[in-house]
Amino acid sequence: MLFFEILKAILYGIIEGITEWLPVSSTGHLILLGEWLPFTFTDNAELMAEFSEMFEVVIQLGAILAVIIMFWGKLCPFGKNKTPEQKSRTWRLWLRVVIASIPAAVVGILFDKILEMASGKDINGWLYNAYVVAAALIVYGIAFIVIEKFNAKRNVQPSVVAVEDISCKKAFAVGAFQALSIVPGTSRSGSTILGSMFLGLSRTAAAEFSFFMAIPAMVGASGIKALGFVKYVAESSVTVPAEAWIILAVASVVSFAVSMAAIKFLMDFVKRHSFASFGVYRIILGALVIAYFLFVK
Repeated sequence: MLFFEILKAILYGIIEGITEWLPVSSTGHLILLGEWLPFTFTDNAELMAEFSEMFEVVIQLGAILAVIIMFWGKLCPFGKNKTPEQKSRTWRLWLRVVIASIPAAVVGILFDKILEMASGKDINGWLYNAYVVAAALIVYGIAFIVIEKFNAKRNVQPSVVAVEDISCKKAFAVGAFQALSIVPGTSRSGSTILGSMFLGLSRTAAAEFSFFMAIPAMVGASGIKALGFVKYVAESSVTVPAEAWIILAVASVVSFAVSMAAIKFLMDFVKRHSFASFGVYRIILGALVIAYFLFVK
């Protein structure tokens, strides 16, 4: 039984590692994978639901580690070989990342709590369903195609080529687009990349800034979910099987390894291609999600 659960964890890690960084929505993929290949290491339905909710977020830490390692030279302001100007540019970049994180933090934490207190359900409780995910996949897919065609037709040149040159104002605006990713299916990277391109960033700068913005966003989300799971375990006095921790560890490691390849692929891809193909893929996936839950589920 553990062998098959580990195989599932490997598959989850592969899907997370690929879809977290490509603008195609990891949520949409994980919803389908959860339907077709759920974990079965316990008969406790409540524990399984709580673990699954935590698992899908915490395995992102492996993906985040890949970003930190791959972009360490840009992200670390303490490099011995960096000049004072280079260190200053790194600190300015981190300031932009912090500024860009504000809108999502406000929406994701404050608004979420206010909504839960007022209605008894948080944002996921209202929006986390297959039809919202499918609609977001399709709408953002169309948006990618439209923006790419619009830019190509007008031969629009980006106003920001390097990620270090993003202004505080643009960083906050990109952060507002990231806040839209609280709607399941929009894709955090999809929202930030789409917003960045709309605001005049080059595809390369848009992709890199999306990666960097993910660090505080995903570390924060993972911490909240992990603490929530620990609280649930403590209050319910339920025993978490050892298989659960093994599955989480395996998926996180695989997510890290696959993320290294996915990030490299995306950075190479955007130098030669537009994001329109991802838009087409999103539309197809959205249609598949709708079809599955309408006619199969």
